[in-house]
Amino acid sequence: MKCPSCKTDTLQPCFIESSFRAHTCSACQGNWILIEDFVTWSERNNADLANTTDTPYELEDSKSALLCPLTGSIMLKYRISADTDHKLDYSPRVGGVWLDKGEWEYLKEQGIASKVNSVFSDHWQKQIRVNDTKATFAALYEKKFGEEDYQKVKELRGWLEASPNKAELRAYLLANDPYGG
Repeated sequence: MKCPSCKTDTLQPCFIESSFRAHTCSACQGNWILIEDFVTWSERNNADLANTTDTPYELEDSKSALLCPLTGSIMLKYRISADTDHKLDYSPRVGGVWLDKGEWEYLKEQGIASKVNSVFSDHWQKQIRVNDTKATFAALYEKKFGEEDYQKVKELRGWLEASPNKAELRAYLLANDPYGG
């Protein structure tokens, strides 16, 4: 198989974790994994995939469309989380994932490596869109109210939502004259 990223090297079999099979490009240091292999490995090992090393890593993200090294079809790009624009390349026809240099370490650091198969689900991607929308509204409110007032109103809202008398408290706050005068 040719490397889908640099297209200059042939992918060589390796292990990116103990007994977790992959194919690595020696030129760009990316990894090709199959979700089927990941799920099997994960079920057998119940591995804690937290990044426990202090070794710095270099993170790359292929911006252009990549071709699946098995089928030659265009791989889809999936966002990892709402906190980053970083994307993983996925070939749905074979269940293959291209991990650019440093992406496996990044997934471990972010606590996502143990759920890498979930990243490609509709539920995961919908949650990213929901979180994006919330962040957009939060930024708009903060800009409109100012940082200090926005923090105060968020605290008030949280307190109000937790109160057993929230309906009465809302009515009191919204009344022009809560004392009826």
